[in-house]
Amino acid sequence: DAIRPGQHVLISDDLLATGGTAAATVKLVRQLGGTVSGAAFAVELTFLNGRAKLSPHKVFSVLQYDSE
Repeated sequence: DAIRPGQHVLISDDLLATGGTAAATVKLVRQLGGTVSGAAFAVELTFLNGRAKLSPHKVFSVLQYDSE
C-alpha cells in the first residue's frame, strides 16, 4: 500500500555498489505498479559498475569513488 499504480518513485540510498539492492527495488516498484523516475545515492563505487544494472533510469550520486 506504500506505492500506488501510476505513482512516480525516486529511489534513494546511501551507497551504490554492485547495484543489486537498487535493481531489486526497481523491480518491486514496477510490481506494485509504480514508475521509477530515477535513483539518487550519497556515494557511488564506480569501479563496481552498479549504475549499469539501473539502466535506462537516471542515476545521480553526490560522491564517486573510481578505484578500490
